Amino acid sequence: MAAKRWTLDDIPWADFDPAKVDPDMLKVAKAASMVEYNGADYAVYLCKVFHDDPVIQEAVRTWAQEEVQHGQALGRWAALADPDFDFEASFKRFTAGYRIPLDATQSVRGSRAGELVARCIVEVGTSSHYASLGAACREPVLRSICRHIAADEFRHYKLFYTHLKRYLAAENIGRLRRVAVVLGRIGESEDDELAYAYYAANAGPGEIYERKRWSRAYGSRAFAHVRREHVDRGIAMTFKAAGLNPQGRLARFAGRAGFRLLQARGRRWARAA
Repeated sequence: MAAKRWTLDDIPWADFDPAKVDPDMLKVAKAASMVEYNGADYAVYLCKVFHDDPVIQEAVRTWAQEEVQHGQALGRWAALADPDFDFEASFKRFTAGYRIPLDATQSVRGSRAGELVARCIVEVGTSSHYASLGAACREPVLRSICRHIAADEFRHYKLFYTHLKRYLAAENIGRLRRVAVVLGRIGESEDDELAYAYYAANAGPGEIYERKRWSRAYGSRAFAHVRREHVDRGIAMTFKAAGLNPQGRLARFAGRAGFRLLQARGRRWARAA
């Protein structure tokens, strides 16, 4: 039986407690609302990549609707926490400065299986991020939103991984290629998308976009609440998508090293910011 999908009506909006709003979490939530709400563009891109696969197209469209709902929930909460926050104006600024390649007709990963590996890695990052944010959050409404989104993102990982197995049978890309896609997509986490989303949602009048500055501002806050258990789970999911043993010694080492790296990077960005 499929899991029951939540709606905005399932969020306990009446429990909002302004005294428990963390200013840094508010800034991160504003930025996240931009990226999540942009899910419709990603659906256009993916449907073009999988233009002859109606099964995955249907799944992608449902996925995109859920991503857009994530953005709506986060944006609504941000407006409660900061009545001056103009979600629509911020989103317009975001999409004016950052666009994904909607004219692409083939995967930028070189193969459809590679595209699905990359999508799995995105869901690894988002499920871990929202799980950590929800665990650290004191404000009850944002905590509820984060827990709902984290569960969605984990389910989305399983969705893309299921289709990945199907495409691996057809395209049979090697393990080294899968690892290369994983490493490439992890590297892209420092591209303009998150930094520009943070800028679009939080910059004051007259402030200009400088990638390094806004990337540090986002990272110093987004990684402040990382937890070991979420990193370990994310590493296991990443290894699985790459075709590696998710329970082996290398995965355990990567979990320890990844957690320390994220902690160190968060501290470094905080100092720089």
